[in-house]
Amino acid sequence: MPDVTCVGVLVADVIVRSVDVWPERGRLVRVESIGLHSGGLAHTTGVTLSKLGVPTAVVGRVGADLLGTFLLDVLREHRVEAHVPREKDVNTSTTVVVVASNGERSFLHLQGANARLGPQDVSDTLLARSRVVHLGGYFLLPAMDGPSAAGMLARAKAAGCRTSLDMSWDVQGRWMGVLAPCLPHLDLLFGNRDELARVTNTEDPARMAAVLRELGAGTVAVKLGEDGAYVDGDGWRGRVPAFSVEVVDTTGAGDAFCGGFLAGYLSAWDLQRTTRFANAVGAMCVTAIGGTTGIRTIAETLRFADTTAVRD
Repeated sequence: MPDVTCVGVLVADVIVRSVDVWPERGRLVRVESIGLHSGGLAHTTGVTLSKLGVPTAVVGRVGADLLGTFLLDVLREHRVEAHVPREKDVNTSTTVVVVASNGERSFLHLQGANARLGPQDVSDTLLARSRVVHLGGYFLLPAMDGPSAAGMLARAKAAGCRTSLDMSWDVQGRWMGVLAPCLPHLDLLFGNRDELARVTNTEDPARMAAVLRELGAGTVAVKLGEDGAYVDGDGWRGRVPAFSVEVVDTTGAGDAFCGGFLAGYLSAWDLQRTTRFANAVGAMCVTAIGGTTGIRTIAETLRFADTTAVRD
């Protein structure tokens, strides 16, 4: 029985390193490496949780193609319960991640099968078996926009689940207009600094969190990258610094942070300890190529946190 059910985006990440010059039309540029990795907010968070020892299910959609098989194989390898129909007439969602020598990333994205994931994919039976329902990749799931996602989250609450949402970049620029219906149904809300600045029209993480809590969200976690995270919830608010590590690849770090936070949340840790642990999971993520390669067990992550310096 899953403690967490992750609903949302599943993506095959094709990571290309290192690209400092784009080829002219019809020309070729050699690169250092090209690798295939599992990704997507729901997939990465789900695998992270499983590697941390948390029983997890993932709900999503993939194509009936080799990349869909690859993503399902990764879920099986990590003992994640998959509720993932295969679509015969659409491809698996894919992102080409182009990494420059300084670590900066650019993206080419095919939405694919993710566009078909809707609230009907999340059964009442699965909700009844779950402790937390986490919606990963909001703004990239058109069939989940606004009232559709809000209705699914309300069903989860009625089934006794805690609810969580992690957003992505809204390429259509709708932001608060689409997010607002979900806020009263959320126990946890995650977003990075750039996303939440667009949602709340402020650059201040403390104000971002305050605005969202005023509109009904429970605990709000603002992911700040190398500056750590700012969290505002019942009983505590503040910034927790990031750990100092050598960064190899930041792909999936925010999704891994969510997995770490949910693991601490389920363990009933206080918010400060939970955020510190989530920062540790995110830091371990960026030390290896791919969103989940660097993730270890809870015990190993706690040892890392105890022996690694923070950035400030």
